[in-house]
Amino acid sequence: MAKGELALVLHAHLPYVRSAEAGSLEEDWFFQALMECYLPLLHVLEEAATAPNQRPRITIGLSPTLLSLLTAPELKQRFPSWLAVRLDLLRHAPKDRRAAADHLADTIKSQLQYWLACDGDLLGLFRQLQQCGVVDLLTCGATHGYLPLLREHPEAVRGQLRTAVREHRRLLGENPLGIWLPECAYYEGLDRWMLDSGLRYAVLDGHGLLHAKPRPRYGVYAPICSRNGVAFFGRDSGATLPVWSAKDGYPGNPSYREFHRDLGWDLPLEQLHELGIQEPRPLGLKLHRVTDQEAALDAKAIYEPEIAGLKTKVHAEHFLKGRRRQLDQLSTAMDIEPLLVAPFDAELFGHWWFEGPTFLAELFRQAQQQDISFTRLRDVLSASPNLQLCEPSPSSWGQGGFHDYWLNESNAWIVPEWSKASQSMVQRCSRGVSQASHLRLLQQAARELLLAQSSDWSFILRAGTTTQLAKERIHRHLKRFWRLMEAIDQNEDLPEEWLNAIESEDNLFPMIQATDWAQQNN
Repeated sequence: MAKGELALVLHAHLPYVRSAEAGSLEEDWFFQALMECYLPLLHVLEEAATAPNQRPRITIGLSPTLLSLLTAPELKQRFPSWLAVRLDLLRHAPKDRRAAADHLADTIKSQLQYWLACDGDLLGLFRQLQQCGVVDLLTCGATHGYLPLLREHPEAVRGQLRTAVREHRRLLGENPLGIWLPECAYYEGLDRWMLDSGLRYAVLDGHGLLHAKPRPRYGVYAPICSRNGVAFFGRDSGATLPVWSAKDGYPGNPSYREFHRDLGWDLPLEQLHELGIQEPRPLGLKLHRVTDQEAALDAKAIYEPEIAGLKTKVHAEHFLKGRRRQLDQLSTAMDIEPLLVAPFDAELFGHWWFEGPTFLAELFRQAQQQDISFTRLRDVLSASPNLQLCEPSPSSWGQGGFHDYWLNESNAWIVPEWSKASQSMVQRCSRGVSQASHLRLLQQAARELLLAQSSDWSFILRAGTTTQLAKERIHRHLKRFWRLMEAIDQNEDLPEEWLNAIESEDNLFPMIQATDWAQQNN
């Protein structure tokens, strides 16, 4: 009887929040993700890879903007100091939270030691894990642009995809075969542009497969192949809900660490000022537990790490047993081995759910006992040469599988701005430029256009958090784009100081090719 396999897929992404200003809110986003998610995740995978009786296999998408942040020299240089500030802050924790503060301090020190041991070269660790068969590394859109909303100008989609593939190859040493489509968003014909960029497979929300034409024989439990020769995997809600849902899943357990209660809100302002923090804000220092999901933040109990650690063992066992039952039931109805695809945002593991990396470690540790085998997406395709031919349905992993989270009354105004800028970019790149100095401007304009297209800003506008920052980012990149394009059109010499400044600030994609936006005739 076929047993089936489980494919864990993580999407690691941050928008391009590189800041010349040390201590900025944007820099905090990146450093907190490093401390809470990316370092613990790598540590778990490295330990599992060398442990007896464990066979960890996982697929991880690394977005090009995240890769750029991970390799930024000034961010790598500032990260240890940022951790040192957190350790200083923890020394000011109230006495009743001392044990929780000491545990967190030990955790931070461990992450710092790990960082120093690899000299901050996280990409080197990811490369090693891929080379030894533990990880399958995917790419994403260059700046996580929401591709269905860019389709009016197909060259804009091509620019997102080709730039992503080129940057992945530059930084990780090989072409990616798979992609985590931004927000898992798909539209008819996108597979053509994926194939154009050398991308052969992607993950879609369940709607993308369940409403495919014809309807797949095995639903989301086997990949399908489009007529353009691109494979698609569907998210299985049964394998994701227990982990993903803060309300009904494991992260909402009373013993786990509370995400929203942060020492940055609790410490007196003068103590924050002493350490260079100008105003109260989340600092990644959380010393309370969920307690009761309905309880007010000031009613949360103190975090007890030992109890939380024991709970991850119980939840890992529960998750694996659930997947075993699921696979056994599917095996009776399928004449091929069933596949469960469980995709998540990587930051769920460590950032949103502090115990997430420990939970992953427990999954790998207990998998053999529960008769669960992990696999990578590329390995599934290597072992399954014959896939059902289906055309995926337009979809996203937004509510109901629709696009409305990124196209609504709060953010629809951005779409015509993208369209106007994309049209100008296509026209100029199709005509070309006659001077080397203009090529420099055009390449920077391409970077600004890509950065303006980030779906993160649309998401923030819809969510209603840091909306001013999102608007400022969009307007900033579009303003720079139009100034660069106007200088090309009017043969104008821009001030070298201004040009150097924006090239230094928006310093990513050094191999960008303006020809990616050249007109398509078919």
